Amino acid sequence: MTNEQYYELIRPYEDVSKIMMTKLDILNHSIYSKDLGKPIHHIQNRIKSKKSIEGKLERLNLSDSVINAKDSLMDIAGIRVICYFPGEIYDLIECLKRQSDLIVIKEKDYIKNPKPSGYRSYHIVFGVPIHCLDAMEYYPVEIQFRTMSMDFWASMEHRICYKKEYDEKDKVSKEMQQYALALELMESRCMEQVRMVKERELMAEKE
Repeated sequence: MTNEQYYELIRPYEDVSKIMMTKLDILNHSIYSKDLGKPIHHIQNRIKSKKSIEGKLERLNLSDSVINAKDSLMDIAGIRVICYFPGEIYDLIECLKRQSDLIVIKEKDYIKNPKPSGYRSYHIVFGVPIHCLDAMEYYPVEIQFRTMSMDFWASMEHRICYKKEYDEKDKVSKEMQQYALALELMESRCMEQVRMVKERELMAEKE
C-alpha cells in the first residue's frame, strides 16, 4: 500500500469518526438532566496508521491492499469513551442504537462478561453512512466504552504485561486480576455513594 493509497483509504474513516464524535458530544449534554451531570468524562479517537494496518493484515495472512483493509478491518476508525459508571455506558449505547442512520455490525460486552485477565470494557462497531454524489456506503467505526477505573486498569495492564516476557508473569497476571476486582468494588461503592447523595438532595427539595 502506497502512502497515497493509505491517505485515500482513511478519508471516509476520518469522516465517520467526526460524525460519531459529534453524536457522542450531543448525547453527553442532552441525555441527562443538569442535576445528574454529564455521563462522559473524556473521549479519545484515532485512525489506524499505515504501519498498524499493514501489520494487522499481515497477522491475518492477507496482503496489504486497500481492498483487504476495507473488507477485513473494522477498527480503522476507533473511538474510546470514558464514563464514570457502567450504567452510563449502557445508556449511551442504547441511545446510539436508537439512531436510525446507524447500524450495529458487532458488539461484545466485556463488562458483564470480563476477560479471564480481568479486562472490562464494552466494544461495539457501528456502521456509519457516508453519502457521495450518486451512492451511499456504510463505514465501520469501533467504539470502546470504559469507566475511569476500567481504563486505568487496562492502561496499567498494557504497560506492564502487553507483549512482555519475564519470570514472574503468571504471578503479575494474578495480581492484575485482583486489582481488577478491587477496582470494580470501588466503582460499585462510589456508585452507591452517588445514589445516596442524589436521594438526599431529592428529599431536601421536597421539604
